[in-house]
Amino acid sequence: MTLRTRRPLAAVAAVSAVLLGASACQGEETAGRTDAASQAKGGANPEAALAAAFEKTSDVKTAHVEMTMTVPGPQGGEITMSGVQGWDPGLLDVTMSGAALGGGQPGAPQEIRMLMVDQAMYMDMGKAAAAEMDGKRWMKMDLAELAELAESAGKQGGADASGLSGAMNENMNQNPAESLAILLESPNIQHVGAEKVNGLETEHYKGTVPVAEMIESNKAFDNLTEAEREKLATTIETAGVSTYEIEVWVTEDDLPARMDVVMDSSLGEMEVRMDLSEFGTKAEVTPPPAEETFDLAEMMAGAGA
Repeated sequence: MTLRTRRPLAAVAAVSAVLLGASACQGEETAGRTDAASQAKGGANPEAALAAAFEKTSDVKTAHVEMTMTVPGPQGGEITMSGVQGWDPGLLDVTMSGAALGGGQPGAPQEIRMLMVDQAMYMDMGKAAAAEMDGKRWMKMDLAELAELAESAGKQGGADASGLSGAMNENMNQNPAESLAILLESPNIQHVGAEKVNGLETEHYKGTVPVAEMIESNKAFDNLTEAEREKLATTIETAGVSTYEIEVWVTEDDLPARMDVVMDSSLGEMEVRMDLSEFGTKAEVTPPPAEETFDLAEMMAGAGA
């Protein structure tokens, strides 16, 4: 594979890890379900209203998603994503596009179909990649394997990106049920008011969540020790991030019509907007054929990256 191809692949892989790293998380066990919570509306009890939304969103497990993400920095820009998403188990079948997708690299694809199933992501890199990869156009990303490579590189004196990449991955958590659970950890949940979103009547809520509470409540970090959690929190805070701002617009059916996440870092604000619809839609994802797939982690290991 030529240098010309490697650079766009690396850029796409990095952006995709940021976008979707947490989508592989399984759904959470719901607790404290009460009829009173499901009846909570408006500003009288925002915690109960959000708890009801968490319960309902956890139960439906799938939705159609339209997402826009703004990435800060000189190689940033806007990325859009459209398709079907599932949680518990995590799966995706989406199309991504946008200037930031290839980080401004020549030859980077303008649009990419991405699948996620069985804890792995697959990206269709197009005919150009297939021509240089013996007909293999799908790039496989096993985030667990890539994290191990990053950690190994750090121990060998390389740049230890594992903490920062993990922080970025989890910040862009695309599991709406988990985002609601994280918002419930906010010490300052507010009911903004009634608003119409995509033609639907909704109630608008928002809150800020300190980094430590976000990590503690995020099920994706359950396998970390307390020391590792503290290290991750320090890494995120060193990047200039102290809190996450989360907003959600909840319909009368206790489902999120829209979710916004904002992280203010030293590079600028990273913003994600998700519009959700068609909850409970059928979602089945099949991995691409093995003969058309190359593994990014194996390629990196072989190159000593």
